[in-house]
Amino acid sequence: MENEEKKKSASRIKKEEEVASLVEKMNQAQALLLTDFRGLSVAGATELKGKLKADKAEMLVAKNTLLSIAAKKAGYEVPAQDLTGPTAAIFAYEDQVSPIKALATFIKGTEIPKIKIGFLNKEAYSKEKIMELAKLPSKEVLLGQVVGGISSPLYGVVRVLNANLRNLVYTLDQIGKSKGSTNA
Repeated sequence: MENEEKKKSASRIKKEEEVASLVEKMNQAQALLLTDFRGLSVAGATELKGKLKADKAEMLVAKNTLLSIAAKKAGYEVPAQDLTGPTAAIFAYEDQVSPIKALATFIKGTEIPKIKIGFLNKEAYSKEKIMELAKLPSKEVLLGQVVGGISSPLYGVVRVLNANLRNLVYTLDQIGKSKGSTNA
């Protein structure tokens, strides 16, 4: 009996460590996605993990009960229906959208995994909203658009000022020519 109690306590310690690790990952993540990975082959999972790693994200398979406990401790409100069946958690540590785009691209090719729910800064989003986010341009493109939007009016101001200077120079030149011709 004592051996069983020691095994149980060792198992319990392992589960508590896993929950603590999940809580830490959830607290560090900018985005969290819960997916149903049913039907995903080992090769497919390895490929997806590689794509996510390139975008500073990580995919882990965890028991739903441990995910539920960790989510509560980390301040996430995960509906019970999203913690059924096999669940893989995807943690995006830097850019929120790039890993979502990588996952969406992977899903287009395989239709697996299926997104259950997503969180951006601990705010819940449906799978439909997550797929809409995947359609956004990359961070670099968005920054380029912002810079272009800001600099465009500045170029217009410079053109207007140059035109006014050109007009002033032309007017002064014409005045100079007309005075020069009257003196002659």
